[in-house]
Amino acid sequence: MNQAKQERSPKNRMEWGFKLFSVFILLDSIACSPLSLSSSKIEELPLTSPPGTSIAAFAEGCFWCSEHIFESIPGVKEVVSGYAGGHTENPTYDSVNTETTGHAETVLVYYDPSKIQFAELCRIFFLSHDPTTKDRQGPDIGSSYRSILFYKTDIEKKIAIEIQKEIAVANVWRNPIISEILELKRFTKAEGYHQDFIKRNPNQSYVRNVSIPRYYEFQKRYLDYRKSKSQ
Repeated sequence: MNQAKQERSPKNRMEWGFKLFSVFILLDSIACSPLSLSSSKIEELPLTSPPGTSIAAFAEGCFWCSEHIFESIPGVKEVVSGYAGGHTENPTYDSVNTETTGHAETVLVYYDPSKIQFAELCRIFFLSHDPTTKDRQGPDIGSSYRSILFYKTDIEKKIAIEIQKEIAVANVWRNPIISEILELKRFTKAEGYHQDFIKRNPNQSYVRNVSIPRYYEFQKRYLDYRKSKSQ
C-alpha cells in the first residue's frame, strides 16, 4: 500500500483521530481551559456593593480555583470570576488568553465586613496560591495567571502591604513574594460557563487534578498559619 492510500485508510484515520483526542484530553487535564466553549454575555460590574457588604478582588492563577476557595470562607457572600488589571476594553476569555490585554484571571469577592475583615482576606490570598512564581500558577503559564492583590482605597493598600510583609516574615514560602499590589479600576465578569465551574463540573480532569488538591493544600496551610499566630 502506498503512502497516500495509507494516510487515507480508515484504520490510519482512526489512529490519528485517537491521537488527536488524547492530546485534547491531556491539555484539558493540565490547563485551566474548558474543551467545549460556549458564547455568553460578559459585563463590566460596578465597583460598589449592596448595603452591609464590601468587595475585594484577587488574581492568583485560574479563577476556577480561586472562586472555590473564597466561597468556602465564612463571611464571604458571593464570588464572581472575571478579568481585571488590563488595558483593553471588553476582555473575553479568548482575548485574555492571548496574553496581550494585560488582564489577569481575577475573582471579585463580596463579603460581610462584620464577619471577616479585608486584612484576613489578604492573608487568605497569600496562603491560597504560590505568590512567589511570576506569570505562573501550577500548570497555568502566562501573565493572565499572575499574582495581584487589588485595593480600592489608600487604607486597603496600606493593609495589603502590611499583610504581605507579615506573610514574608513568617517564611510561609521559600522564595520571595512577587505579587503585584494594584488599584482596582475595572472588573469584567467572565463568561457564564466560568461561574461556579467547580460546583458544576466536579469530575472535570483539571478540577480533580489541580483545583481540588490546591483547595485542600490551602485548608491545611491556612489552619497551620492561624494556629501559629495564636501561639
